[in-house]
Amino acid sequence: MPRFSIIVPTHGALGRLPQALDSVLGQSFGDLQLIPVCDAPDAPAAAVAAEHAERDSRVTPVDSPSSACPSGARNAGMRAATGAYVLFLDGDDLLLPGALAALDRRLTETAGVDVLYVEHERTPWWEGEPGNPAAPLLATAPKGAFAPGDAPELTGVRLPAWSAVYRRAFLTEHELTFPDGHFTDLGWGGLTTIAAGRIAVLREPVVRHRLRRQGSRFNLPGPHQHAVLDQMELVLTRAAEAGLPAERTGPLFEQLVSAVLRTASRPDRMPAGRRAFFRRAARLYRRHRPAGYTAPAGSLGVQHRLLAAGAYTAFRALRGANQAAAGTLERLPRPHMLRTRLRYARDLRRPLDPHLAVFCAYWGRGYVCNPAAIHAKARQLAPHIRSVFLVEADQAHAMPQDVEYAVIGSRRYWEVLARATYFVNNANFAEGIVKRPGSVHLQTQHGTPLKTMGVDQSTYPVVAAQSGSYTKLLGRVDRWDFNLSSNRHSTQMWERAFPGGYEQLEYGYPRNDVYCTATADDVARVRRLLGVPEGRTAVLYAPTHRDHHTGFEPGLDLEEFCEAAGEDVVVLLRAHYFYDRGRSGRSDLSGRVIDVSGHRSAEDVCLAADALVTDYSSIMFDYANLDRPIVVYTDDWEVYRQTRGVYFDLMAEPPGPVARTPGELARVFREREHTSEGSRALRTAFRERFCQFDDGQAAERVVRRVLLGEPPEAVVPVIPLAERIPAPAAATLVRS
Repeated sequence: MPRFSIIVPTHGALGRLPQALDSVLGQSFGDLQLIPVCDAPDAPAAAVAAEHAERDSRVTPVDSPSSACPSGARNAGMRAATGAYVLFLDGDDLLLPGALAALDRRLTETAGVDVLYVEHERTPWWEGEPGNPAAPLLATAPKGAFAPGDAPELTGVRLPAWSAVYRRAFLTEHELTFPDGHFTDLGWGGLTTIAAGRIAVLREPVVRHRLRRQGSRFNLPGPHQHAVLDQMELVLTRAAEAGLPAERTGPLFEQLVSAVLRTASRPDRMPAGRRAFFRRAARLYRRHRPAGYTAPAGSLGVQHRLLAAGAYTAFRALRGANQAAAGTLERLPRPHMLRTRLRYARDLRRPLDPHLAVFCAYWGRGYVCNPAAIHAKARQLAPHIRSVFLVEADQAHAMPQDVEYAVIGSRRYWEVLARATYFVNNANFAEGIVKRPGSVHLQTQHGTPLKTMGVDQSTYPVVAAQSGSYTKLLGRVDRWDFNLSSNRHSTQMWERAFPGGYEQLEYGYPRNDVYCTATADDVARVRRLLGVPEGRTAVLYAPTHRDHHTGFEPGLDLEEFCEAAGEDVVVLLRAHYFYDRGRSGRSDLSGRVIDVSGHRSAEDVCLAADALVTDYSSIMFDYANLDRPIVVYTDDWEVYRQTRGVYFDLMAEPPGPVARTPGELARVFREREHTSEGSRALRTAFRERFCQFDDGQAAERVVRRVLLGEPPEAVVPVIPLAERIPAPAAATLVRS
């Protein structure tokens, strides 16, 4: 039997879950059982739990029906627990180094205690000093083990479930489980302390509680706020049944009433039913008030007396709940010209156009990427929606003739932004754009993340210095209603990099649909358009941007590579989009290096290529959908990893052969290692991980869910990877 069973509910914590699990498995005290509780076997967090279980036999994943409340998951975890002691850890928190060793020592010193209360760090999600809110609550407790009556102020209701350790036999003997509903830590803490015979404290932080940027979901407005009264009634009823003496029921009653008053004093959390909440709270107050109880002094005592009397109107006046609600618009946007600003403010007062959608890609670079693919599909499935693409003035000439557009900064640009219901972008709209109630913002992203993104860049000085204000970035994230993901890895990383309240859509990238729908004729047409000679092997070379470089550096002598790789090889050079302007279809004197950086469609270029050579570019994840050879050329992996940061070790999990020098790269092609069985095996594993949702139907799923408002269950299911047929390559290559 292990010493500890650590139960970790995973719902809503995908982004930080690996760190939470690793904080447990990395403990110096290793006699433990780790129980991640997942919503379902196919839930995103289940893959993370399974991966940890594969490499460590102490991990026992458990499934529990999806719920926004942790009580069901915690109860499921307790049923699977086999340890002598049980503790809980939220999926986005950390067990501090040495925590289990400290717990083991303290439990040995206080042998036989039912509950051991511990301190915890409360860490702001971004900036600020961590706190230790449990320390004052435990400061006056006796030094050794003691009966709960010896410290009646320690009722358990003011501590979260993960700020204590519980003897499992004690929980089983008293049939203690988490109550149903919300605010269950309140009920659980009260019930366990009422039942406990001996308790103790550890004046040392054990858990690092990392606050969410969105705050606690229990602070959100809604009818679930009434559940605090359920927990109050449950605990006080159990205390009466147990015959608790007045010296214990007094502090318990007062602390529960304080929790109720905190909710009652926040009318923003209960848009409806506030009076009914107050009336029920008043009845509970009068029914369970201990004999001889004296209300506290000061303003809190006045609130007690008003609650006891059921004087809701007076309570509202006392708390200032009759103040006018704040305006829906927090700030006036900042178009450059005063006249434009005034027009935009005027248009914001007009009703939304329910049939107007605005699209933008790469800060106005034109009709490309996921927004273009969604736009095209919307014209088929939602012709009633008028779609307007936003472009920079110097890119307007390249817009398709049948696509309506507005030049960024123009009067028409601000007009459509003020009136549109739907917003689709693969980057972000400008800082001054107002998110109006009723509008729907879809963030499509523009690649699977290998390199760190969003707030994860903050610890890398080179890139952080170029990223601007993270506060402003997160203000833009707050506009998102939906965020698109092409694989579970991306879902997890987006949640970490861009913390927000949006819904993740695991639908695949619409721009990648063509990799499953293009024909051999399409491939031949694109190759002719790009100037690829007949019968040649086209190798796409697509290096990424480096934050520590000031301009585009190919990093490879392409002429020399062609000579060394074989006489049939031509190179399609595609620079990162930061450097593509002014580059268009140039080739060297021999015709063996063709610069396709200025070609609008990255998807066309991938279709034309028989193989890909890249370093850390996200194009590798898109190209993998074609199941064609990929070679990773990395002559600066350590520098890149240290200056930009990465989410996984590409050298350990590459999509194909890895070359570190020009000579090694030429040898890979000369000896055809990129088409070997070993290369295919690497590519197969890579595709299974990163090509999960790109099945050729992503655009349709997005249009139906976002623009047509169809329910998630009505969306076209993803075709399994094994059943997909990628677009054919021009050269005859054996696929996985």
